[in-house]
Amino acid sequence: MMKQRKILYGGDYNPEQWLDSPDILECDIKYMKAAGINVVTVGMFAWSVLEPEEGKYEFAWLKRIVDNLYQNGISVIMGTPSGARPKWLADAYPEVLRVRDDGVRFLFGRRHNHCYTSPVYREKVGSINKALAECFHTHPAVIMWHVSNEYEGKPSCHCSLCKAAFQKWLKGRYETIEKLNAKWCTTFWSHRYQSFEQVEPPSSVGEQELHALTLDWKRFVTEQMADFAENEIRALKEGGISQPVTTNLMYDYQCLNYDRLSQCFDLVSWDSYPVWHRGSDILTARDNGMQHDFMRSLKHQPYLLMESSPSGTNWQGVSKLKKPGLLRAAGLQALAHGSDSILYFQIRQSRGASEKFHGAVIDHYGGMDTRVFEEVAAIGKELQNLGEIVGSRVRADVALIYDIENLWALEEAQGPRNDGMYYHETVMKMYNAIKKLGVNVDVLSAARDISSYKLLAVPMLYMFREGIGDRLKEFVQKGGSILLTYWSGVVDENDRCFLGKTPYGLTDMLGLRRKEIDGLYDEEINVLVPEEKEKEPFREAEMPEGKMQERYVCRNLCEILDVWNARTLMVYEKDFYRGTPAVTESHYDQGVVYYIAADGEQRLYDHLLEKLAGTAGITPIVSGKIPESVEVCSRESEGTEYVFIQNFHHEAVEIKAMELDGCVLLGERKEVLNPFETLILKRGIAGE
Repeated sequence: MMKQRKILYGGDYNPEQWLDSPDILECDIKYMKAAGINVVTVGMFAWSVLEPEEGKYEFAWLKRIVDNLYQNGISVIMGTPSGARPKWLADAYPEVLRVRDDGVRFLFGRRHNHCYTSPVYREKVGSINKALAECFHTHPAVIMWHVSNEYEGKPSCHCSLCKAAFQKWLKGRYETIEKLNAKWCTTFWSHRYQSFEQVEPPSSVGEQELHALTLDWKRFVTEQMADFAENEIRALKEGGISQPVTTNLMYDYQCLNYDRLSQCFDLVSWDSYPVWHRGSDILTARDNGMQHDFMRSLKHQPYLLMESSPSGTNWQGVSKLKKPGLLRAAGLQALAHGSDSILYFQIRQSRGASEKFHGAVIDHYGGMDTRVFEEVAAIGKELQNLGEIVGSRVRADVALIYDIENLWALEEAQGPRNDGMYYHETVMKMYNAIKKLGVNVDVLSAARDISSYKLLAVPMLYMFREGIGDRLKEFVQKGGSILLTYWSGVVDENDRCFLGKTPYGLTDMLGLRRKEIDGLYDEEINVLVPEEKEKEPFREAEMPEGKMQERYVCRNLCEILDVWNARTLMVYEKDFYRGTPAVTESHYDQGVVYYIAADGEQRLYDHLLEKLAGTAGITPIVSGKIPESVEVCSRESEGTEYVFIQNFHHEAVEIKAMELDGCVLLGERKEVLNPFETLILKRGIAGE
């Protein structure tokens, strides 16, 4: 990790676009200093200028700019240019361009239009990376290296090189073709293979129905991308670098397994572009917050917000401007969830091509007297007083399982709802419910260690890879609490259905099994109501502030259960399974599990997780009622806790019911939070 006691503030800078305008480059330095910018990322899309001809490196212009930045107190994150190759490279070596799944090779253009398997491309990337490292590894301005840009796994490359690499990867995974056939269930439709050389990647003009093939192809693409990244990093290290290495991950990116890819890097960074001001901003904030927590949880250490827009974007359906105050709130939210940076794309707005209307700190007008620049500068000034937060960690007693391989399998399953399984939405219901409690939460893949948590939220864990069921049982046996939902424990890691009782391996703990699952039409609903003998505990009188209701709407999916050793809390109100269990409670050794058999509304998750959190002894970060539009997070360091209270609403909200202890680090202690206002408190940690 970097050793720094300042929040990194700045963003992507593309001086190669302005080499013919030295006055603009000089002006940019002045503007950066005025805005409090202390770091910029350079070089990531400059390959054609860094190497205009094969083997002819021209770094002098970049060194002049890096020198100038350093002399003015601005550090540099040095990018590698593999994300967009120069024309000469594509012309000389056509194999570096990706091939579509129908066999057509892409023409030059686009970003990430490269074959990640191509030895030529790897060689050329390695050569320029090593040369850049040799030139800049000792430069005092360079604090970090940033390889490529937003690695993409879609469209994946289907060239002969990738096909051969895939076949080799399969042979390493399965050893014999007989084992592959058995794991993939290829006897179905007579699709058995006689050799690994017969296996083709899934394709729109070929095999699409062999789900294990599709699943393994996606795993292969991730592994190949990780290997490509490691090739980039190896070249940098051969060039002498000692600084940490990162790359920028993307929001809820479903084409690569970030749990695997993140292992290549010293620290995680990501690009955050929420769709603000469309519906409820607090829901947008929570969706964005979930991604912050996911990125932080990849390494359980501070991460970097590598990109965010200071205004609008050029690629969203509607380029909505941020209302006054939201830019600050969004940046501080990243800090609240564990980031040590607030970085923007971009510093100066491009004059032409696809990103000419993407937001920037300095726009085409070119002055400092703009609303955006003034807000950026105000934030930069505030951040100078928050350096002590850097390096502090987020501690969470609650974990939410969000598993990309599970999503891959779930969406390819072909049933019980091909019109949408709503995995992400179910994840977000659980996340929303947890954040309403005013606690931190880690977001983990199903393969990660869960032993240190008190409460697990496990939505739609359709795929049980080896050992997952045993770890969940052990967690409960030792006193943990779990909220588990419908359509869990259905298939193994090859998307083969388990035989026998499901959820697989958990039926004895749950005291139930799944008999059937009913897919509901989009316009169809059912309702969950308390079982007659269980009504009383669920009446308003039992729950704090009358929260628990007697009716909850459910949609999309309804499981029919056989229950023999669980307490039935709620039943279905309609259809032929009326009166059968829909929400159950099971005690297993020292712990407890709630099982939800249907896709219930948000309130159901709110209320059940509130009950489970109480059972698990989860302590909120602050006491008292948290308003609906307010998010509460905390970070800790050496006996000190930093508490963030943020209002994600365009109107002021009362917070007088919240007990806010500690001294004010940012903001003002008062009874209301203004629109998009943030309050940061600093306090000691009890017992430390």
